Amino acid sequence: MTPTPFAQRLTERSLTLGTHLCLGLDPRLDAYESRDALRQHTLTVLDACAPYAACVKPQFAFYEALGLWGMQLLEDLCAAARSLDLPIILDGKRGDIGSTAAAYAQAWLMGDHAGDALTVNPFLGAETLTPFVEAAQTNGGAVFVLVKTSNPGQADFQGSGVSERVAQVVARLGQDEVERSGSELSSVGAVVGATHPQELTQWRAAMPHALLLLPGLGAQGAKAADLAAAFLPDGTGAVVSASRGIQYARALDVDAAGAAAKGFRDELNAALKL
Repeated sequence: MTPTPFAQRLTERSLTLGTHLCLGLDPRLDAYESRDALRQHTLTVLDACAPYAACVKPQFAFYEALGLWGMQLLEDLCAAARSLDLPIILDGKRGDIGSTAAAYAQAWLMGDHAGDALTVNPFLGAETLTPFVEAAQTNGGAVFVLVKTSNPGQADFQGSGVSERVAQVVARLGQDEVERSGSELSSVGAVVGATHPQELTQWRAAMPHALLLLPGLGAQGAKAADLAAAFLPDGTGAVVSASRGIQYARALDVDAAGAAAKGFRDELNAALKL
């Protein structure tokens, strides 16, 4: 049976629940008295925030930092997200050449530990994206290619037309797919920082068939009111990520995390006039 494409599943959930929020879950060990407390809090926050989220985005680094136990927590988190019908974007920023890229793609887009989508780094060249894109398309997944990241230091390497060149590759890969499938959105998405609101019209136009993942809401200072230009006219085509501003909205208060997620959801809907 052909799997339902990630973009379709994400769009359907977004429209059904009326949310464009991507829930980031990045557990920090120094915030907890024990690993058990970290695990319980992270999974409880997921449950509390799921009704307000279009998808969930665990950042690999925080789970890898916990060793094998942390990777087991990541698996448990993904299993819980699947039970909530919550699409999973694994934020690993993977990228490499040849067989190594293929191995990363197998691990995180095809294997037993796979998510639904994966963030990927194009720095080694456009050809290194191919194994990830092929794996995503075969398995109904998606990739989000780093185009213009949310951190201030991105200008060191992403300026001087570099991001524009990456966007051209994303658009080309997406165009090929939508011409074959007839869908509006492709499996090749892009990461564009919500911290660059003045550029969102440019990136939306440059990648018309790409899902846009916009990190930076909340703790990094991006404002929901500034982000409407990233979306398609019908209010689809993008999700906006918040992590610390939800999970640690008020220390370890789960009710506060849920309220923060609801607040971000409502702010995004207001910006889109939904």
